[in-house]
Amino acid sequence: MIALITGTLKRKAADYLIVDVSGVGYQVQVPLSTLCGIPEPGGEVTLHIHTHLREDALSLFGFLTPSEKDMFLLLMSVSGIGPKLALAVLSSLPVNELCGALQSSDDSKLCAIPGIGRKTAARMVLELKDKIARLSMDVPGAAPSALGQEDVVSALVNLGYKRSQAEDAVRKVREGRPGMTLEQLIRDTLSILVKR
Repeated sequence: MIALITGTLKRKAADYLIVDVSGVGYQVQVPLSTLCGIPEPGGEVTLHIHTHLREDALSLFGFLTPSEKDMFLLLMSVSGIGPKLALAVLSSLPVNELCGALQSSDDSKLCAIPGIGRKTAARMVLELKDKIARLSMDVPGAAPSALGQEDVVSALVNLGYKRSQAEDAVRKVREGRPGMTLEQLIRDTLSILVKR
């Protein structure tokens, strides 16, 4: 099983990366939080990996911090949550906010995530409330990135938001705020979308 990858970042897309490790390119699906914190293509990156094996596919899911990976694995332990939905949850809420929502049983915050309904949110709280106490809350600050507005919109559409909603939210966030980092843009845009 692949648990850690260190290599040269070759491609940075809205929801995945390609990392070159000694001439082999690994495609790794990542949440937005990881996407914000990695270098631009050409730089070296280290990702904590979860290898997901199914009958018809082998998928790699990568995370910048061990706490993101731990939360991903905890989310997948909940009945009805697979790797794609767990990734969407981590893309919608940073680990510390997600832990806070689970500890305070904040169903409304959880239900605002695309793909999470009332029953799933209740299951998440019930099954994870005690387990997250062991989870490390170290979430490093994300570095600015050169991904543009269209990449943010594309990533939000991949999370399940309608394109028009995503474009409108990004436009509202960027109004009168030049020089925003990608992390700020994503966080503020998600904040608007989660409140709707």
